[in-house]
Amino acid sequence: MLEKKVCIIGAGSSGITATKALHEANIDFDCFEKGSNIGGNWLYNNDNGVSSAYHSLHINTSKQLMAFSDFPMPDDYPDYPGHQLIYTYFENYINHFGFRDKITFNTSVDKIEKLAANHYLVYTDKFPPKEYSDVFIANGHHWSIKMPEFPGNFSGEILHSHHYKTYHHFQDKKVLIVGIGNSAVDIAGELTTVSRSVTVSTRSGAHILPKYLFGVPTDHLSKPPLAFAPLSIQRLALKLSLFLNVGNQTNYGLPKPKRKLLGEHPTISQEFLNKVGHGKISIKPNIAKLDGNMVYFEDGTSSYFDVIIYCTGYKIEFPFLPKELFNVENNEMPLYEYTVDTQNPGLYHIGLIQPLGAVMPLAELQAVWIANIISGKTKLPTKEFMQKWITNNRNAMRKRFGNSTRHTLEVEFFPFMKKLKQLAKKA
Repeated sequence: MLEKKVCIIGAGSSGITATKALHEANIDFDCFEKGSNIGGNWLYNNDNGVSSAYHSLHINTSKQLMAFSDFPMPDDYPDYPGHQLIYTYFENYINHFGFRDKITFNTSVDKIEKLAANHYLVYTDKFPPKEYSDVFIANGHHWSIKMPEFPGNFSGEILHSHHYKTYHHFQDKKVLIVGIGNSAVDIAGELTTVSRSVTVSTRSGAHILPKYLFGVPTDHLSKPPLAFAPLSIQRLALKLSLFLNVGNQTNYGLPKPKRKLLGEHPTISQEFLNKVGHGKISIKPNIAKLDGNMVYFEDGTSSYFDVIIYCTGYKIEFPFLPKELFNVENNEMPLYEYTVDTQNPGLYHIGLIQPLGAVMPLAELQAVWIANIISGKTKLPTKEFMQKWITNNRNAMRKRFGNSTRHTLEVEFFPFMKKLKQLAKKA
């Protein structure tokens, strides 16, 4: 019988905290990282080839909420550190807890094959296939770009925000940004300093939340007890706070969002509204068609552009998982508590969530929970119970967010943290 042996895929923020959890639980494991260093998405120009970090990237959640539970970020870090400081923090984290030598770098996982007794054969590009009792999938989901389709063709330059790195290439160009999520408003704000014009096209608008409300990081105001209040109370409190701090965003020139506040993932920016109000960023509705360098919008207007940057999100894909083992459709993830694959015992996803807050502390708790399951300190509920949870959760998400593929991984930060702590308790 195979002794407990775990494979961890990825050494980004979720992979390193999974590595630490198994290391401290004395569970044997291998951690494979495609690149030559840790950091994942937070390592600028990561040689794993899939990082979406741009040079000016800063976190959108405060350092206090982003930090791992037993390793706070330094006091001299700003409230919203840049990617360089976040990467340094991850380096200090693995050095402090002493598990760097547990990670195998420059090794890509190419395929996972399910064996009898729910074991898994893992193929890499460097070593012979190896059998594992459990697999932690922690390689992230911000790498397989999603591109929209519009009638016609654009003859200028096209790129996805995933490939945006610096503003230098866009000097004196007329730029159209499609989307109004966090990457879109960050890039739009930066390009106003060098581009001839910056326009943002949005289908449904978005609620823009500043990084500070009442002089403190915005996410500090969502802590318990408010975090556990009914959605209507949370919505009312946030709506009042926004009204007192920034007023009605339509007064700046933004359209009224089609979804209710907290009915979509919020867009966080301290400067976007002001730049729209100052005329440095123009707002347009959805694209109707493309023709050469001309873009026609659904309001009947048209403009010439040199570049279109699509900030349109990502598809969730796992190229190393055969479709008969795990098939993702419309970004739907049939996972118990966003973690456990009920159809394939021993397959676990770490950090595959989109919280109203930071991923890192939640991924840490996911890893501790599963480590406790593997070591026998706690148990999973029945398969029937887990499948019922998946169905009920999917229905609840559709009721709140509609059928949007953008919100299939949405979780509430503090309630999910509380639930994971309960699940991780020893039996």
